[in-house]
Amino acid sequence: MNERGILVLGWVATVTAIVMYLSYIDQIMLNLSGQKGSVVQPFATMVNCALWVGYGFLKDKRDWPIVVANAPGVVFGAVALVTAI
Repeated sequence: MNERGILVLGWVATVTAIVMYLSYIDQIMLNLSGQKGSVVQPFATMVNCALWVGYGFLKDKRDWPIVVANAPGVVFGAVALVTAI
């Protein structure tokens, strides 16, 4: 695969990752309505995504698709975690 194809693949993967993290909105709404979910998955998501954001941001040549794809996971994982408590 050429470099342009890899770049496109990276951004497509970024969009699909963001859509995946947006699915936490449903769990957050359930948590807020009293149907509390487990804290394990959102905690693991938040930590995993924070590590990937750090990795992508701290590379000499920043890896923006990794940063952008995982930043929503930190936010939505944290909100799902807090609302599940």
